[in-house]
Amino acid sequence: MGVAHYGWDVRLGVYGGLVRGCSAKSLAQKYHLSHGAVKKWAKLAGMELAVGAHGGLTSIDVDVDAAPPVTDGRTYRRLTLADRMFIQTMLNLKEPWSYRRIAVELGVAPSTISREVTRGRVSMGRYGDKYSAEISHVNMLKARPRPRPGKLDRPELWGEVVTRLNQKHSPQQIAKRLQVDFPDRKEMHVSYETIYQALYIQGKGAMRNELKVVKALRSGRTQRLPKSKLPPRQTRPWLDGARLEDRPEEVEDKSVPGHWEGDLVVGPQCSGLVTLIERNTRFALIGRLPGCRDSVTVLDVLDELITQLPQELTKTITWDQGSEMARHATFTIDTGIKLFFCDPHSPWQRGANENLNGLIRDYYPKSTNFNTIADTDIKAMQDQLNDRPRQTLDWATPREKLDALINSVAITV
Repeated sequence: MGVAHYGWDVRLGVYGGLVRGCSAKSLAQKYHLSHGAVKKWAKLAGMELAVGAHGGLTSIDVDVDAAPPVTDGRTYRRLTLADRMFIQTMLNLKEPWSYRRIAVELGVAPSTISREVTRGRVSMGRYGDKYSAEISHVNMLKARPRPRPGKLDRPELWGEVVTRLNQKHSPQQIAKRLQVDFPDRKEMHVSYETIYQALYIQGKGAMRNELKVVKALRSGRTQRLPKSKLPPRQTRPWLDGARLEDRPEEVEDKSVPGHWEGDLVVGPQCSGLVTLIERNTRFALIGRLPGCRDSVTVLDVLDELITQLPQELTKTITWDQGSEMARHATFTIDTGIKLFFCDPHSPWQRGANENLNGLIRDYYPKSTNFNTIADTDIKAMQDQLNDRPRQTLDWATPREKLDALINSVAITV
């Protein structure tokens, strides 16, 4: 029996059945058609049928009754399946409605109806083309963009990021260092924004569930705190000749190695750490105080830390005006290293050391009694900080930079 002997209503029934998962065989029986007729109609509509006696429409992985995407703030709306069924009905009346009349009824532009009908036409052979609402709707759903797999869906990349977060690297440090460590593997590159998304947005922070550290990121502060409004300290005689304005001009140029910044990180029961950082390489030295913070003890720990380095890399130290440095002149005589002191309430004048102290607080929060912390733990923290890639070093690590300097000094000698 020829296909053309059946009206459009029968064809619509077949198309609707295929769209909703019916097999070609069952539709042929329902409408008293041959299997070949159903296959031919499906081909005319651009449908692909599965092979076999019970073959139907191949999986399209779409929800036919799905609501259209939300279009907040836009001046148009997307057509639903009900809208398309209305268009189909109005076009099949004895006196079909015009596109403009249909558009007014649906609250859309006439051009929307025109494009919709053009896209949804199905060939009826010598009887011309007809509009099918369900075929048009399915084609629209098939054409809808599908979400791409995320960069961090790759297990190897995910593992690298989690490992480095556990080493207290920031997302930006991780992103840049991955480009250094895997220069020829684009699949191992990821933006730091993607890491932030995984930490705080996607899956309610799915990545945080795999972190060993409690806090993956540091302070969320985006700007410097206001300068202190405290009154200036009274003059201290031991500062004469060692103020910031007395410091050599080359110290301001961080490209010259050998100049350090230092301070104390203190805890209860006179506990504390001596912290040093080299301005050029950002290499850190950290020593634990033995339960005492007087000037002699602090300078002894400072001496033990810094004299392990070549003399060419230990020229000056910039400190705040803490009284623990009252005997700094003796230290300079013993080591040849000059100390200079910042202005009162001006921590930004030794910003690298302030940053280092903030990193240390990630490991040991305020109120930590450093008398209970083992020296091996302090050394492990120091090593981890020196192995972190730094943006200011073009994503090299402080240890790499210092080793290069030491080697250059040895070659020169």
